[in-house]
Amino acid sequence: MIKGLRTVTYPVSDLDKAKAWYSQAFNATPYFDQPFYVGFTIGGFELGLLPGGQPGTQGSVTYWGVEGIAQEIDRLVALGATVHHPLTDVGDGIRTVELLDPFGNQLGLIDNPHFDTAKVD
Repeated sequence: MIKGLRTVTYPVSDLDKAKAWYSQAFNATPYFDQPFYVGFTIGGFELGLLPGGQPGTQGSVTYWGVEGIAQEIDRLVALGATVHHPLTDVGDGIRTVELLDPFGNQLGLIDNPHFDTAKVD
């Protein structure tokens, strides 16, 4: 049985630069830091960086939960992200945005007042 999201990985061409950027973007330090993989714990889930990959915008988008999405967009853009798809109200008070990290990966943010962390398994 699939239990839910556990890990999201992003391919990067420069692991050191990506590690520094993601450390700032998520205000976290890696718990696992090796030349073949860097892992961060973000809200109980894992964000992994894979060196030697090809960043891009094709495929799935993972949305990281935030509060105050407009301020978070401004903060990440100041760190070097760019807006790929603008802030959108998708209904019922839920807002999303898709950014590109400085390496070309899509980074989604969601401000969802209905998300119940007690249901995370």
